[in-house]
Amino acid sequence: MDIILALKVLIMGLVEGFTEFLPISSTGHLILAGSLLDFSAAITREKAEVFDIAIQAGAILAVCWEYRTRIGAVLRGLPHDPRARKLVINLAIAFMPAAILGLAFNRMIKDQLFAPLPVAIALIVGGLIILWVERRNKNRVSVARIESVDDMSALDALKIGFAQAFALIPGTSRSGGAIIGGMLFGLSRKAATEFSFFLAIPTLFAATIYSLYKDRALLSAADIPLFSIGTVAAFVLAFLCVRWLLRYISSHDFTVFAWYRIVFGLVVVVTGYMGWVTWAH
Repeated sequence: MDIILALKVLIMGLVEGFTEFLPISSTGHLILAGSLLDFSAAITREKAEVFDIAIQAGAILAVCWEYRTRIGAVLRGLPHDPRARKLVINLAIAFMPAAILGLAFNRMIKDQLFAPLPVAIALIVGGLIILWVERRNKNRVSVARIESVDDMSALDALKIGFAQAFALIPGTSRSGGAIIGGMLFGLSRKAATEFSFFLAIPTLFAATIYSLYKDRALLSAADIPLFSIGTVAAFVLAFLCVRWLLRYISSHDFTVFAWYRIVFGLVVVVTGYMGWVTWAH
């Protein structure tokens, strides 16, 4: 692996880590960053798709490390603690919509929507939805119905699962769908954010394992350094972003992310239309 490819891999890993848990779409940013870097030309489009999914493992491990005490307590409590079993069951329920729809439509989505223009449109639409939800919340005087993930019902989990499934459309944002959907369904900002973190663990682990297994014929031992650099970079930045986001939401809403999505999406559309940037498929 030459130094230029190593730098591209590092940048992609940093992009994944920075965007995975913010409501701005990691997949969308990886598609756009990969287009600018011409990443697929360096390692083939098929391998680039596997890489984009595999390095999510770094982001998942960052959440696992941040919540290691809580996760350990849940695992130890499964035999005798009803709250631990309830959380695990809710996560399984919330995981199912994206898993089923992803298996059914994965190839079609990759062929039709994994491109800069659909990503830009999804960024803009998602930003407008976030603005609407935040304005709606400000205009309502009632407090959140659910302040802790421990208070969620199976129906709450299923609703958030379907909201997360919209993230199969690149540019939508898995974390954004889960968080904003959770807020719409009555969760507090903190509860919705934490549940999206926990839900990322089965969702991203399943996607990573499935992709590596399905496309194992594309990979070889020579790819280990490439995947390692991206995964480590994703872990470091995701860990920092998770800690920052938890502090941020204690006193801020998601409006800034909405405007970022809208402006960034418009930049992609305008630069592509004007020919200032050649956004490769």
